[in-house]
Amino acid sequence: MRLISWNVNRRTSVLVEQAAALASREPTVVALQEVTVRSWPLWQAALTTIGLPHAVRSDPFRPRRTVVVIAARELEPADALAVPWPESTVAAAVQGITVHAAHVPNAANGQVKPDTLAAMRAGLEQGSGPRVVCGDFNTPRREHPDGTVISFARDTRERLRAERGEPWDSAELGVVPGLRDLGFADAWRTLHGYGSKDPSWVFSHGGGWRLDHVFLSAELEPVAATYHHAWRDSGLSDHSALEVDLKVRSGTDGGAGSGNGLRV
Repeated sequence: MRLISWNVNRRTSVLVEQAAALASREPTVVALQEVTVRSWPLWQAALTTIGLPHAVRSDPFRPRRTVVVIAARELEPADALAVPWPESTVAAAVQGITVHAAHVPNAANGQVKPDTLAAMRAGLEQGSGPRVVCGDFNTPRREHPDGTVISFARDTRERLRAERGEPWDSAELGVVPGLRDLGFADAWRTLHGYGSKDPSWVFSHGGGWRLDHVFLSAELEPVAATYHHAWRDSGLSDHSALEVDLKVRSGTDGGAGSGNGLRV
């Protein structure tokens, strides 16, 4: 299975080019974040054109501008993780694998960010079977070569911010890198280690963070992982897409449940 997770940054003016970039990689499934409600019909048509005719999107329960989308050659809706803002996550079963896609609100939204991360972890603790969780998690701030991870509960000098505190720090670290405690592997770090930073989002004066992730449950194995930085650098988004080839480990039985979702 080839999965591509990408925050498309609401850039409807380059939607055709974004779809063409995805098509060039021949994915089995894509997970898109920051699809606008207005551009959703355009994305439906574009995804069908590139061979991914079945899609689910998150429910824009709150009057927000964007949704999360999973599209594939074939899929069944699955139960999404229960998070504070339902538009932040969606799930689908693809080839016996439950795929969870999420767009975690950033720190400008306040406490909903750590609450969303904590809810994601709690939901994954209760699940079973082969699973993928991917998307723009808006964490971490820093990853050191020895594998130490620093959250956005800390400042640039890695001091804990009083206004955020230990619970916020724990919520971020509970997902990146903490999902490994639940048997999930960070696909990129598993294959590439901690020797490089590879920011998936950069700001104008040269810095950046690796905010976009794909984690695989123990039943799954990453075969290849690539950030498409060129797509970001060419203006298709402010995020690099993350492409992961994965397979079910030998001797592992799969099976994914179904549930609610908005299917096309």
